[in-house]
Amino acid sequence: MSRSLFGTDGVRGRANSAPMTADIVMRIGMAAGRVFNRGSHRHRVVIGKDTRLSGYMLEQAMTAGFLSVGMDVLLLGPIPTPAIGFLTRSMRADLGVMISASHNPYEDNGIKLFGPDGFKLSDMVEGQIEKLVDQPSAVPLAESVAIGRAKRLDDAEGRYIEAVKGSAARGLDLSDLKIVVDCANGAAYKVAPTVLWELGAEVIPVGVAPDGFNINDQCGSTHPTVLREHVVTHGADIGIALDGDADRVVLVSEKGQLIDGDQLMATIADQWKRDGRLSGNGLVATVMSNLGLERFLSALDLALVRTQVGDRYVLERMRAGGFNLGGEQSGHIIMTDHATTGDGLMAALQALASMIKSGKPASETFRAFKPVPQLLKNVRVGNAQVALDADSVLSAIASAEKTLGKGGRVLVRKSGTEPLIRVMAEGDDSELVRRVVDQIIEAIPGQAA
Repeated sequence: MSRSLFGTDGVRGRANSAPMTADIVMRIGMAAGRVFNRGSHRHRVVIGKDTRLSGYMLEQAMTAGFLSVGMDVLLLGPIPTPAIGFLTRSMRADLGVMISASHNPYEDNGIKLFGPDGFKLSDMVEGQIEKLVDQPSAVPLAESVAIGRAKRLDDAEGRYIEAVKGSAARGLDLSDLKIVVDCANGAAYKVAPTVLWELGAEVIPVGVAPDGFNINDQCGSTHPTVLREHVVTHGADIGIALDGDADRVVLVSEKGQLIDGDQLMATIADQWKRDGRLSGNGLVATVMSNLGLERFLSALDLALVRTQVGDRYVLERMRAGGFNLGGEQSGHIIMTDHATTGDGLMAALQALASMIKSGKPASETFRAFKPVPQLLKNVRVGNAQVALDADSVLSAIASAEKTLGKGGRVLVRKSGTEPLIRVMAEGDDSELVRRVVDQIIEAIPGQAA
């Protein structure tokens, strides 16, 4: 097995193909159990999953791995990724596991690991686990008397629901709002409508009938068309779309307009600054965030600190710099005062609180800035790194940067989860942006049919 087991967000791949086979996932459980077997106490791990068919198989394989090295397992069933961070810490577990491929289709699945502090693991710790996965004979099995036990935690959903409600502004009342919530037929299909209803909203749920195959299928944050139609048809005040594991969110205004993570971060940062709650005098986002967000924050005397793509890198920079707000354009919104990872539900409640406080409709509340024209295209290739290193690509990138000048940006990178090259450019001239993106794509060798 190569040293590329862990990507930007854990381990991910096609279900029942390496590395998402029962055998490899069991070895990941054994290796992670070995790394986190620290001290003489009875060790415990919590395991959650989304609604993919393959989750049953991988949950059992992961459980077997942990039990074989003497760790007890608490099975949470379908539950959002951020709940794992919360419950790992709340249950005093040594490790947390989420079985999910997030926004990917049902054919894929993945493993996300959380340490006892509720945060995702560092590159160094993931490296230690990967080394042991490559050398399973180096993982000692527990004696017969020390094999772990597994049981279901029946109130996991309720614990998380209360945590989400507790993150909202005290006395948050949604009774005047009609809200459409699209749960992507994923992990939040029960908890999201419940949270909104218990806070008083009239809730119209969609994407709440998972069958193992329909997670993220033309629904959720990556496919907001259905949500937009429902919001307009039902005359709703706002729409909320989560992804398959509910760690990201996008909104839709009463007019059917899409509101992405950049607009959410801008609105929340502005409100938190007014309330004296914003730490670090700015926020952390990735290189993908729109230049308009940077200009908006600058006008407020707030900084935008950029990181490489991946919510884990945003979080690392937030913790290092004392920021309490950060995220990604795709809708990962991290609020470290409330959660250890991106939490779509918690972010939605903060956004709703800002809208209520403003007294304005969603179409006005969440248009903090005018986005700079930005274009992103994905190119499927055989070997992304070889393609990126090609002279033709390097030359095209240099030419594009010169063409856009200081008023724009170019970003070409390989995906951390799929065999894709992502080509992005932005600038004040949309036609120029389109042209340079197409020129770079034309220069990429080895494109798949």
